[in-house]
Amino acid sequence: MSKVALGLSLAGIRGDAATLAAVARRAEESGYDSVWTNEAWGNDAFTPLGVIAAVTSRLGLGTAIAQIPARTPATTAMTALTLQQLSGGRLTLGLGASGPQVVEGWHGVPFRQPVRMTSEYLAVLRKALAAKERLEFAGSIYTIPYAGADATGQGRPLRSTMPPAPDTPILVAAMGPKNVAMTVAEADGLLPYLWSPTRWSAAWGETLAKAPAGFQVAPTVLACVGDDLDKCRDQVRPRIALHIGGMGSKKTNFYAALVSRYGYEAEASHIQDLFLSGDRAGACAAVPDELVDDLALVGPLERIADQLAAWRDGPVTTMIIEPADLSMLEPIASLW
Repeated sequence: MSKVALGLSLAGIRGDAATLAAVARRAEESGYDSVWTNEAWGNDAFTPLGVIAAVTSRLGLGTAIAQIPARTPATTAMTALTLQQLSGGRLTLGLGASGPQVVEGWHGVPFRQPVRMTSEYLAVLRKALAAKERLEFAGSIYTIPYAGADATGQGRPLRSTMPPAPDTPILVAAMGPKNVAMTVAEADGLLPYLWSPTRWSAAWGETLAKAPAGFQVAPTVLACVGDDLDKCRDQVRPRIALHIGGMGSKKTNFYAALVSRYGYEAEASHIQDLFLSGDRAGACAAVPDELVDDLALVGPLERIADQLAAWRDGPVTTMIIEPADLSMLEPIASLW
């Protein structure tokens, strides 16, 4: 049974800088190895890490995830290089393609084919982070210097003025088979959501078997600690229902597709139908106990300790825990 690092997801944690700093200090003091921020169409993933870097000394800092279409690869490189300098090299860069609803509906840019876009983005990022040479790239999506029909012709290759950070780990939140295969070949790790410790091989097995040594697998895991198992299940059910039912359309929902590959195809379709029809309560109720127990850590602490055996038995290298309540932060850490 392999050693699994402990991360804390800051998803859903709102408040001022003092609140964020207090949570980060608690995480560091109780033994968490890292904290992870996210973004959708509100807060950004990078700004909170600057606050956390200033009040902690050893805690790893990760984005799970920063959206690829929200920034040019050079902008992400600048942000990563700045955070690496400010934090003493503690950043892990987690990236994801997001989906058409957010990319086109919020960012106002076209949703491009995720595999090609992510592959080119990674290539540009690596060159920019290495800062060994002037940045030049010619791809089907990204071209640097820009040479489109509306270019001025005055762009010239530049090299970063920041200290290089070529060893910055880059993890990708891939779910589709082709994107996961690209991630295994070109990234440093995978950032899955709705990972199943018992059924992961049905969706990822053959591909992950080809992963090189040191490849990271860092799923975000919903958790709720409490004596009443049913109440704990009900606390995480809405998050599962939201992703399966509402994070995409009936045509394009990567989470529903993943859960279907686990063997829950009928359940995923039913949850989607209810959620997209406006019946969110019905969608939550349609998430079966078996699926909750498969995707989340729920119930008394002793039960969660038993559940962890399955998580530690597979390829997972870091569990990014997303607790239902911050009072659960220290009890969960006690299991590590």
